Amino acid sequence: MRRATILYNNSKAGELIETNDGDYVFQYDVDYIDNYPEQFLTFSMPVRSAPYKDNRLFPFFEGLIPEGWLLNIATKNWKINPNDRMGLLLVCCQNCIGAVSVHPLKENHEA
Repeated sequence: MRRATILYNNSKAGELIETNDGDYVFQYDVDYIDNYPEQFLTFSMPVRSAPYKDNRLFPFFEGLIPEGWLLNIATKNWKINPNDRMGLLLVCCQNCIGAVSVHPLKENHEA
C-alpha cells in the first residue's frame, strides 16, 4: 500500500491511497471539510466526508503527472515504469505548478 498527503495551498486537503489490490482511495481531511467545504480539488471530486474509490488513478491526479520529454526524464532518472502512475505521482508531484502538491507518506512497519 502506498499513501500520500495531498496539500491544497499548503493546507492538508486529504490523503490518497493505492491499496495492495491496485485500487485507489481519496479521502478529504476532516479539518479541510470543516474549514474549506467549497474548495474542492476538482469539479469531479467535490468536498465530502465519504471517500472516493476507483480501480484506476483518478483523472485529476493523472493530470499532475508530467508528459512527453519530462516524463521520459523522470522515468529514467528514478527508474520508474511509466505505467506506475502512483509511483510517478509520488516522485514528480511534490512541487507541482499550481495549488496542489503530493507528499509521500512512509508506512510504519513496526508491530
